[in-house]
Parts: sequence; structure tokens; C-alpha cells
Amino acid sequence: MFFQLRTMLIFAVACGLFAACGSVQTKGSSGSRSDAAATAKRYLGTPYRYGGSDPRGFDCSGFVLYVFRQHGVALPHNAADQFARLKSVRTPEAGDLVFFNTFGRGVSHVGIYTGKDTFIHSPREGKTVEYADMRIDYWRAAYRGARRAL
Repeated sequence: MFFQLRTMLIFAVACGLFAACGSVQTKGSSGSRSDAAATAKRYLGTPYRYGGSDPRGFDCSGFVLYVFRQHGVALPHNAADQFARLKSVRTPEAGDLVFFNTFGRGVSHVGIYTGKDTFIHSPREGKTVEYADMRIDYWRAAYRGARRAL
């Protein structure tokens, strides 16, 4: 009897862990996508910091993670994982996430769409959180799609 209970408990825990790994957790998400875009604007000028996910410095996915955490959405700290776990949208709206391939294959960069073909992101070492225009050749060629978190 004990062995069966222990086996069932281990199975239940494992199922719960694997289910959580493939999803985005929302803890009573507050606000709208446009609220998330407004939150992102507050961090313009914050320095880039590799692995950073707080106002001392952000990398691209850490910036997105930090902004959406303030709205009750828990995201992974990796652009490719965010891309894989969120719902695809054909046309982004303010507050949606936009993803790019900036090196190699697949998704390597993320920003928060603000409307009118612009997004806010933490670009790279030596730069700060800034706006970028998706119409310029570099971003247009690197674009891989938009995803919705709120």
C-alpha cells in the first residue's frame, strides 16, 4: 500500500512539473497589453547587462520578463523559450512581444511592441533600453514573429 501511494505521489508531482515547464504562468494577470507597453517605457535608458532582469540592467529577455512580471505573468529568461511558449499572433498590438533572429538560427532576441512598427528592447552591451523601428532592413530581415502574453 505504501509503495503504491508513494508511486502515485511521485507520478503526480512529475506530471505537475512537466506541465509547468511547457507553459507560461499567470498569477491573476493585472492590466492589459497596452499597460505592459506603458510599463516598458518607464525603463527607457536602463543599461544593458548580460543576464540582467532588474532595473540595474537588463538583457533582452530579462527586460521582457521583468515588465510582464509586474503584470502577473511569469515568463522564462530566454527569448527562444518565450517564443515557444506563447500564443502566436499575426499582427502585433501594443504590449505584444516581437521576436528576432539576430545571430545563428532560431529566435535570439525579443522586444515589446509599442505600435506603429516600433518596439522597446534592451539591445546589447554598451547600449540602453531603447526604441527600435521594425521597418529598417536589419529588423525586418531578422523578424520571426509576434506572441501574446496578456
